[in-house]
Amino acid sequence: MHSETRSYRTGGEEVVLDLTDDAAEVAAGRGDGLLHVFVPHATAGIAIIETGSGSDDDLLSALADLLPADDRWRHRHGSRGHGRSHVMPAIVPPHATVPVLDGRLALGTWQSICLVDLNIDNAEREVRWSFLRG
Repeated sequence: MHSETRSYRTGGEEVVLDLTDDAAEVAAGRGDGLLHVFVPHATAGIAIIETGSGSDDDLLSALADLLPADDRWRHRHGSRGHGRSHVMPAIVPPHATVPVLDGRLALGTWQSICLVDLNIDNAEREVRWSFLRG
C-alpha cells in the first residue's frame, strides 16, 4: 500500500476545497486499485460532489441550515457555533474511497473529491491519501 499525507490551508472561512487534482496525482501510474482519502480531524469531512456550478456553495448553505453557527451547542470553545463543526463529520464523513482503473480515478463526469471544513478556528488541515493496489 502507498500512503502519504498532504497539508492544505483552508483559511478563516467555511470552505469546500477541491482535492481532485491531488487525488489524480496520487493515483497516477499505480494501476488498478482503491484510493482512500481520510482527514484526521474532528471538524472536517470528505465529500464527492460537483464543484464550480454552485453545488459547493449549496452544500455550505445546507450545512448552515442543518447546523447553525449559534449558541445551541454544548461544545463551546472557539468561535461562535464551533460545536457544529464537531457534529458535521456525522453528516459529511471524514473519508471516501474511489476506484482507480489503470492509474486513473473512476469518478463520474461531474464528480470531485472535496475537503469540507466549517471550522474557521483551524486554518491547516492534513489529508491522508492511501492507495491499495488491486
